[in-house]
Amino acid sequence: MAEKRASSNAPGPSTSLQRGKACLRCRKRKMRCDGAKPACQQCVRAKKADGCEYDDGKGKTRTQLMRERIAMLEARIKELESPEVTSPPITLFDPHAPSPYFSESSSSSSHGSPAALSLSASASPIPFPAGKFEDPGVLSMSPNGFTSDVDTTQWDSQWSSLSDFSGMNGVADSFSMDDPPIELAQMLLEIFLPHRHQCGLEVHVGRLRESIQLPLSEQRHPFLMNTIYLWACYLSRPGSLSEHESLYLSRALSAAGDAMTIRSRVVDFIQASCLLSMYFLSNGRMLEGSYHASAAASMALQWGLHQLSDVPQVSQMDRDPEYRLDPAKDAIEQGERILAFWQVFNLDRCWSVVLQRPPTIPDSKHPWTSLITPWPQSMEEYETGELNINPASPTIQAFFVQQSPIPNGVGGFSTIALRTKASALFEGASRLSTSWNPRLSPSASFSENFRAFEHTITRFTTTLLPLHQLGATMPDDKYSLFVIHSLAHASMITLHQPFMTDQISRESTLRAARSVTVVAKHISDADFDYLDPLIGHCWVLAARILATELASLQATWSPHPLSEIRGELATLLYSMSKLSARFPLLGYQAAKVQKLLDAN
Repeated sequence: MAEKRASSNAPGPSTSLQRGKACLRCRKRKMRCDGAKPACQQCVRAKKADGCEYDDGKGKTRTQLMRERIAMLEARIKELESPEVTSPPITLFDPHAPSPYFSESSSSSSHGSPAALSLSASASPIPFPAGKFEDPGVLSMSPNGFTSDVDTTQWDSQWSSLSDFSGMNGVADSFSMDDPPIELAQMLLEIFLPHRHQCGLEVHVGRLRESIQLPLSEQRHPFLMNTIYLWACYLSRPGSLSEHESLYLSRALSAAGDAMTIRSRVVDFIQASCLLSMYFLSNGRMLEGSYHASAAASMALQWGLHQLSDVPQVSQMDRDPEYRLDPAKDAIEQGERILAFWQVFNLDRCWSVVLQRPPTIPDSKHPWTSLITPWPQSMEEYETGELNINPASPTIQAFFVQQSPIPNGVGGFSTIALRTKASALFEGASRLSTSWNPRLSPSASFSENFRAFEHTITRFTTTLLPLHQLGATMPDDKYSLFVIHSLAHASMITLHQPFMTDQISRESTLRAARSVTVVAKHISDADFDYLDPLIGHCWVLAARILATELASLQATWSPHPLSEIRGELATLLYSMSKLSARFPLLGYQAAKVQKLLDAN
């Protein structure tokens, strides 16, 4: 007891710490700091040990380095705005010097690696109605990137000064159309990378980062890069960077024609067209989104990305050499080609249903249109050379008719492959259900195909990781699986919806709609920043079924089912309202659900 009492009375480091010796984080929050190095206990307990910094006058902090760099950029901007005023030359970037806050490592393909910079400048979700946005998540600098735990006022003004040049006509003209200053390009890229899966882009992150510092002739095409910068500005809404979306949209559209004519930039063109389509669709600009999706799909077919195989089809051997890609240099490049095709496929299949138009990419037994490109794998697998090439056998068609994804059972189990299967099911269900003529009795073949397709959806759904286990997965996989689960249930709704007068179909659609609601309930507030906007259409489909059921129960005077269904509709409305903070399209869809709820 004496030892314990003596210990408690002994002055701790925090009581004897001299003024001005606390770490920067504790000083900003006016917290008691013990001055321990390399990290004080306050930062350790807050899991911010890597961000514990001391300003002891012996060196500059990362914040000070950032401010100095911004000041240099501001000076350069003023020089460009007033060319008649001479000033000493300023070096914006030395490619051979290590950057204090941008990673030089390019080997990692994950934005979450310790050596990578991760930015989060996205808008916080807000309640419906959409169109009004809150301030972006607060930003602070840490060795691994930016985290959200300090006031953003000073950062917003600094970021504004860094980005304002791109929206000024006089300054924009001083730069080439597709070559922003390298530090701005790096910053925009790092804003985008954590959201690349959300936009459908699967790319080797290390090579994409390296590309920015390569000679112009070796960089990724400006069409792709400016579309990425466009998305970075869009994801920064309502911050100052978002004011410059129109500039990067203009640059991307201007570069599209050139990318289309270069054989070595075909994949860049397809990836950029998909991103541009997603940008327009997310903003509710459906015709423009449909146009760019069709352009990407047509390009993929023209260059044979739907038939990447070790065993070429007759159509591949007869293909005009002018439209034949050069052999891939390695497994990573081949992997990007495979992933680019399935990116187009997912976009084409899913949004053709939303847009109520036929898909652009066919899939038949004809040698020109048979899809034999192997199932997509993770980029990590392509990095290690684990390339599963489909031996010229159908991919999607085989999935529809049997459990094994392809005859030899190789591949098809990655999260990206599951997303592709869900897309195929979603469009397939829509195509089958809309082929039924209500004025005619269903034929025997239609009924057989209907039952077989329903079985395929059920079989696929049962193979997915249960919702309660998604928390143990990697974040990117979790976000994708939310969409995959939702698409699977939406496929069941789409398949049965024309036959709601039948009791079995009514029960099937209601069960699927409630399953979509269960998925929505598993989505946390932090997850909404990374969800594919397509999930909103799944919510709308489910809401329509629930609203129909609610209307049919009005006459029964049964309070329990009514309140239960109202609660499920409210869950879907809340989810759409949250996601509408980022994607205006969801605001329109949320308004539809609100009308359904108000009408009942």
